Amino acid sequence: MDGLENFLKKLESRGELVRVSTPVDPCLEITEIASRVMRKKNGPALLFEKVKGSKFPLVINMFGSKDRMALALGVNQVEDIGKELSGLLKAVPPTSLGEKFGLLLKLNEIKKSFPKVTSSPAPCQQVIMEKPDLNQLPILTSWPQDGGPFITLPMVITKDPETGKRNCGMYRLQQFSSDATGMHWQVHKDGRRVFHKCKAAGKKMEVAVSLGGDPVLTYVATAPMPPEIDELLLAGFITKKRVRLVKATTVDIEVPAHADFVLEGYIDPQEDFRPEGPFGDHTGFYTPVEDFPVFHITAITHKKDPIYPATIVGIPPKEDAYLGWATERIFLPFLKMLFPEIVDIHLPVEGGFHNLAIVSIRKTYPGQGKKIMQSLWGMGQMMLTKCLVIVEDEIDIHDLKQLTWYVTSNIDPKRDISFWEGPLDQLDHASNFPLYGGKMGIDATKKWKEEGYTRSWPEMITMKSEVIKRIDEIWESLGISI
Repeated sequence: MDGLENFLKKLESRGELVRVSTPVDPCLEITEIASRVMRKKNGPALLFEKVKGSKFPLVINMFGSKDRMALALGVNQVEDIGKELSGLLKAVPPTSLGEKFGLLLKLNEIKKSFPKVTSSPAPCQQVIMEKPDLNQLPILTSWPQDGGPFITLPMVITKDPETGKRNCGMYRLQQFSSDATGMHWQVHKDGRRVFHKCKAAGKKMEVAVSLGGDPVLTYVATAPMPPEIDELLLAGFITKKRVRLVKATTVDIEVPAHADFVLEGYIDPQEDFRPEGPFGDHTGFYTPVEDFPVFHITAITHKKDPIYPATIVGIPPKEDAYLGWATERIFLPFLKMLFPEIVDIHLPVEGGFHNLAIVSIRKTYPGQGKKIMQSLWGMGQMMLTKCLVIVEDEIDIHDLKQLTWYVTSNIDPKRDISFWEGPLDQLDHASNFPLYGGKMGIDATKKWKEEGYTRSWPEMITMKSEVIKRIDEIWESLGISI
């Protein structure tokens, strides 16, 4: 799948895309329409053909279901990606996970996935604006108190000034003018780390922003990859096809050849940051005005007939739930490699991905629940998780009713709830201080005598498997509709 247009054609053929020909305003109106669709389970993707103030069509909610997420990645089951990649990692000699990823790059199966730079004409450069003008794009103002229009579905591409390695991430861009935006690099993100390296070296930081193209590119921009691994390599591994790149026109960065739009430019680390926000965020609340770097745009290129991709965030559920779900499913096998007792993990969208994580384990020794809590709070972006709930693998942790019953039945609050302090997501507004605050862990596993439990833990009620099988066989004949 080379481009966004091909993906949308597939969605339309499946009855999962609605073309909207009524003129709509990118300021608030598209948000209200999309919000109503996203609240409906498996609501369709929307292609707005006439956006006021722009000649370009806009698509939203293209990732808005589990089936569409799998289609975007070109797989039948999203879980298969993680299983395949972890299978390759297991073939690498025993070492740390970071070193495993480094050795993985030498395998022939991975070498076939490396991006390919081409010098031939690229669709993303069919049109080069005489003067870069963001006002021509249908950039959304999502919520009434937003500080302005925001680009919400970008792949931001930078290079490490020391290693030359590429980093791709998704960071929102608030439009400041026709040729400048904010760059929302939170302090824990890889983009901010590269920024500090450029500042220390006294160099301007070249940046390219890709919009659209193959939808797998949008996903990998959100994936929590190790800093030394190129996200475009993950895209090639998923699609079994190398990502085709082309040199940007004004900066020394390669960009996806089939992107719909590319914004090229730079950030001057010596320049003062500029206030960005407020922004109605995926937490369901407005994040306040904060200072962030300024991205100066030197060129805008695009396809001859591009489609502008966008999304909205806010009170869940929204489209980002499915991007987060894909990460949950793809990266579960890696957690299992590090912690074999882990059976499953669930990051409820209502928890904003950082506020709540539920983990099921196979418990084999006392204190194992607390051990997993402490281990996960030391793992990459998991360090930002505010609440961790640990259960055993007796229930479906994706079923909120089962989970609520199980946890509230199994815990003694004084004994089983633990509190720590540590780093928090920059979007968290509840802590006394930005970026740092309290964390809560709930150990809802069975308690052993070594953990101070002096009674006999009861067995959970279950039906005999042979009875379940028998009733399954005769169910239709019973005439009971439920």
